Amino acid sequence: MPISDSFHDYATGLSSPVQGGFDITPADGADLAEVTRALMVSGAGDLAVILKNGDAITLPGLTPGVIYPIRAAQVAATGTTATGIKGLI
Repeated sequence: MPISDSFHDYATGLSSPVQGGFDITPADGADLAEVTRALMVSGAGDLAVILKNGDAITLPGLTPGVIYPIRAAQVAATGTTATGIKGLI
């Protein structure tokens, strides 16, 4: 029997709950499989990203378990010290 979803007819927006995710391995110059709605790390550290608009920025000292609403197109290896990076969509 399929799982019931009372909200299947609702449109997904940036403020709606996360509906999917994937593991991210930082790689210089490599696009992610999908632009994220948010990022989360399991190991504290810095995160070097290329945002959806092309801006490069390093986010210092991210805290594990916090959902950061970041529209990232890439996560760079150079400058990233955080571990256990998750892309949330």
